[in-house]
Amino acid sequence: MTSVRKWVAGGTPWVWLNAAAVSTSILLVVGLLLLIGVRGMSHFWPLPVQKIVYQQQDGSRVVLAGQVREEELVTARRLRESGVEVAEGTEHVRRYLLKVGNRDIYGRDFRWLLKPSIISTSKPRSMVVFEREEWGVFIGVLTGVREAGQLLSNADTWAGFQRSLDRANALRDKIYDLEKGSIGSVNYRLERLRLKQRGLEIKGRDDAQVLAKFASERLELQQEYTRLEGQLGRLNSELRRDAVVVNTAQGQELELPMASIVGAYRPNQMGLAGKIGYFFQSAWNFIVDDPREANTEGGVFPAIFGTVLMVLLMSVFVTPLGVVAAVYLKEYAHQGLFIRFVRIAVNNLAGVPSIVYGVFGLGFFVYTLGGGIDRLFFPEALPAPTFGTGGLLWASLTMALLTLPVVIVSTEEGLSRIPRSIREGSLALGATQWETLWRTVLPMASPGIMTGLILAVARAAGEVAPLMLVGVVKLAPALPLDGNAPYLHLERKFMHLGFHIYDVGFQSPNVEAARPLVYATALLLIVVIVLLNLAAIQVRNRLSEKYRGLET
Repeated sequence: MTSVRKWVAGGTPWVWLNAAAVSTSILLVVGLLLLIGVRGMSHFWPLPVQKIVYQQQDGSRVVLAGQVREEELVTARRLRESGVEVAEGTEHVRRYLLKVGNRDIYGRDFRWLLKPSIISTSKPRSMVVFEREEWGVFIGVLTGVREAGQLLSNADTWAGFQRSLDRANALRDKIYDLEKGSIGSVNYRLERLRLKQRGLEIKGRDDAQVLAKFASERLELQQEYTRLEGQLGRLNSELRRDAVVVNTAQGQELELPMASIVGAYRPNQMGLAGKIGYFFQSAWNFIVDDPREANTEGGVFPAIFGTVLMVLLMSVFVTPLGVVAAVYLKEYAHQGLFIRFVRIAVNNLAGVPSIVYGVFGLGFFVYTLGGGIDRLFFPEALPAPTFGTGGLLWASLTMALLTLPVVIVSTEEGLSRIPRSIREGSLALGATQWETLWRTVLPMASPGIMTGLILAVARAAGEVAPLMLVGVVKLAPALPLDGNAPYLHLERKFMHLGFHIYDVGFQSPNVEAARPLVYATALLLIVVIVLLNLAAIQVRNRLSEKYRGLET
């Protein structure tokens, strides 16, 4: 009994409990990351296409072709409750989620199949998966390629299709560059010209000479627009000239416009090397492409761009505010009751729900500041808001307020670690208090400042609730950064990876198609946060090494 008391009094049980808690936390984090990683990366792996003869509930047989995405064991009682007939005496039934594609034909691109009702399965080498701009994927057999109305010979249909697809993708890239680049620039300049003319009208400075100048500029832009529109029409005509002839699993022959196809692969003919190559190519396309099909297809590049840009702007805003506040509280303010109250308030702000910051940002930044800016500087655009609506600037400022307490506390901790002798030595050598602070104290406290910034970046990159009120959207028509002056458009709405996950996971009309994208986007968000944090940690470590010798 005495030995047990000594063992408890020595603190050994608490050490083991802490070790167990830390180990459990690490295992949970690793398990969560593995789950997200496996589910997310499996989205890009080319699954084989199976041709299945299936007996339906009414006794008829149907031929289906698709990729098995999931399988599960369900109780017979659950199936009976959903209206599915199950043989008597059966307790559990295995069923498969088959991605059949061809939503424009079947009305849905996923179907659950019961294993007892599957008559036969096969993996024909001729099955092709076509990735399309609309209606999801098409799964069938390629039987011919039609170029300019002429059906090519069947000597090598797949090679002819690849040549036609490469040509279509090249045309599609030209069309995209023309629409987003040249035509978008002309439209932007026309709108700026309209607003400029409207501004002069409001000020009463729209005399005949000024109006003639505007008319001349507008005519020149409209002529350029007409020329570009004609070029765009020719490119679209070239893109629409080709088509492919395909057969469904039931033998129905269809013709798919080449303009609707963005890619295709034959998974049943792929070896391991081919599947690995397709895996990396698909993952890369997911990163660099724009979303399609209500965000359930395509990539997430605008969301990546918006997330990183918002975090960088937030860092620019929060770092000087947090450092100045911490310096005042630590170096200049009289340490009395009021300052203690301020510190308590700062610490409590860190626990305020993020949606409260979103409401504050909407009311103060968007409606008050943004509305005032519109009335003062953009009256020609009213009643359409410029800054009086959610945008990149207000989202960055809102996230800066959200993460400000973290930066203040971390900076104060960094300032507290600097010995008093460093300050006194600097003052003794004739430096002023400002020179001591700027040239000695702040550089030595920079690792603590970077620690606060790391924590701020980690939280800001993953927050969604406040952004829903102050600027994030499901699909942004243009990036906040482009080639049109002033290049960085702080008033524009933007996409965010966190909101993209919410939208795909909870607002998508096609739940089965969206589920793997949720894991893939969540994995990508984790990677983006890790990369941002690693960059900040690298800077902090270098600063720590630089000033480590000065700390005594």
